[in-house]
Amino acid sequence: MIYWFLKIFIAPIMWLILRPMVLGQENLNIKGKAIFAINHIAAFDPLLIAIISPRIVHFMAKKELFEKKLLALLMRAVLAFPVSRETADRQSLKKAMAVLEKGKVFGIFPEGKRSVTYELDKLNKGVSFLAIRTGAPIVPIYIHSSSYDGLRPKVAVGKPINVGELVADSKKSVLVDVVTDEISDAISALRIELEEKIEGNKRR
Repeated sequence: MIYWFLKIFIAPIMWLILRPMVLGQENLNIKGKAIFAINHIAAFDPLLIAIISPRIVHFMAKKELFEKKLLALLMRAVLAFPVSRETADRQSLKKAMAVLEKGKVFGIFPEGKRSVTYELDKLNKGVSFLAIRTGAPIVPIYIHSSSYDGLRPKVAVGKPINVGELVADSKKSVLVDVVTDEISDAISALRIELEEKIEGNKRR
């Protein structure tokens, strides 16, 4: 499998080249099913997450990337599957649920598209729906806007969000909104934490 080849042989080399700074890296070692919810700033984001994650991550990718046969073959080889961004794509949601039900990691960019301003855009509710339906914990991840300016990406990984606790404390009618707000707040908090760390390093 191409993904395993890249993970075993290429990822360690890329790590040495990029020397990523990862806060909370221990949170990537989560066992069992999990959802990685990540802000989106560049096309390289999925590869960066694949490099720093000790686990295999299954991603959704926009369906346009699957329209050319060679590119589609490559996308599927690295365990990505297509999703329509214009409509509620139930088939893609089912595939994501199947990944989680097998105890694997599913990666998603809940903003739905790359941020042009590097500010965190409003999050889509699909990730919350998946977490509620599957009971999978959500690992919030923030990629700093300066990550691709040089050769050292900067990433912060938060503690897993236990959706079960939110379900117990919230009304069913507002549950999706509550989970979505929790994810947004967690990613925003990671941004502050990472920027404080970067500024602290500059002063040394």
